[in-house]
Amino acid sequence: MQIINNPNKSEWEALLKRPTQTVNDIEGIVNDVFMDVKNNGDSAIKKYTTKFDGVALSNHCITKAELEQASTLVAPELQKAIQQAKQNIEAFHSAQKTNRVSVETTSGVACWQEKRPIQKVGLYIPGGTAPLFSTVLMLATPANIAGCKEIVLCTPPNKKGDIAPEIMYAAHLCGVTKIFKVGGIQAVAALTFGTETIPQVYKIFGPGNQFVTVAKQLATKHGVAIDMPAGPSELLVVADNTADAGFVASDLLSQAEHGKDSQVILVSTSRSLLDDVSKEVASQMAVLPRKEIAELAIANSKLIYVDNDDLALEMINMYGPEHFIVCTKNEDFYVDGILNAGSVFIGNYTPESAGDYASGTNHTLPTNGFTKAYSGVNLDSFLKNMTFQKISKTGILNIGKTIELMADAEGLQAHKNAVSLRLKALK
Repeated sequence: MQIINNPNKSEWEALLKRPTQTVNDIEGIVNDVFMDVKNNGDSAIKKYTTKFDGVALSNHCITKAELEQASTLVAPELQKAIQQAKQNIEAFHSAQKTNRVSVETTSGVACWQEKRPIQKVGLYIPGGTAPLFSTVLMLATPANIAGCKEIVLCTPPNKKGDIAPEIMYAAHLCGVTKIFKVGGIQAVAALTFGTETIPQVYKIFGPGNQFVTVAKQLATKHGVAIDMPAGPSELLVVADNTADAGFVASDLLSQAEHGKDSQVILVSTSRSLLDDVSKEVASQMAVLPRKEIAELAIANSKLIYVDNDDLALEMINMYGPEHFIVCTKNEDFYVDGILNAGSVFIGNYTPESAGDYASGTNHTLPTNGFTKAYSGVNLDSFLKNMTFQKISKTGILNIGKTIELMADAEGLQAHKNAVSLRLKALK
């Protein structure tokens, strides 16, 4: 990995640039697929599945028989692991439930806020180089807790036209209502417009490659909401000489193996640690089954030395990592000071993998610096806040004049009249 010593602040932006294409580079391709799916529905889906996934399918819908067979293809030990992970995710997201908020703002004016589930949600589950059944748990579990009535899942098929039984098992366990063997841009387009077989949804969730990320952003132009811009995975570790170099290297590689466009960064106040981690990365990477992918990601990654914690924290907040690991003696400084991060992992025994699978927090997180404005997926992602008000005769008498004056000042006479008529009726 490339080691950078004390970079000047003027160099930080270029140094921390993500290895991703711009929207302009790929929006044309995405838009063409979108319009084709909008106009031609399932026939377009079949065409792009053949083109992008390399398999011709006559039917993209998972049958009941396939779903039932999936549990027989998943090892009992893995089933138990998936169930435990689901329980932890369920516990953490159930704790996020909130009660109705009610207040009488003025005598006779009652206002309250309640949450309602989004009725139709679409879950995109990456399945290319690694079928991410863990993402099924992360998305379908809170969707169920929220009370979403229709949960539609799309995931790309393999070259045999199948999807991983683990994905089907997790989907069935978490109450997914419909599953389709559709991936990439065409899946997002199908969820956006609907086809003869794939339902249109109100909001699309899930991570993916750069094409999926741009497709989700394009979906918003057609009236469908998305969870967040979530593209290639990224991780930033801050560590000092109290950290274990082997642990740090393993965390960096855990994200590097996601894909060639992933990025991992280590920021440290210890030069010796950087050297040790660099050696550990090379040693551990050599025996990884996904070595070729990890090597490409590591080429986009950096080891950065800075003089002190203040500089390190400033750099980290500028970068805004998706995943942020703190392995320092002064961990409270970073935990209290981090402003921009998707999910934070604290201490030598808190690997990022825990959040990916089973600690209970959600692993669907904003990337590419969007942590400066977006949250990761949580229970509220599947809910809408609705406000209510009820005004009595006393209440309209108390605030009526205020409304009249404000409406009149804005030149909206009908607004004023709606109050004036009621006040007149009460005289």
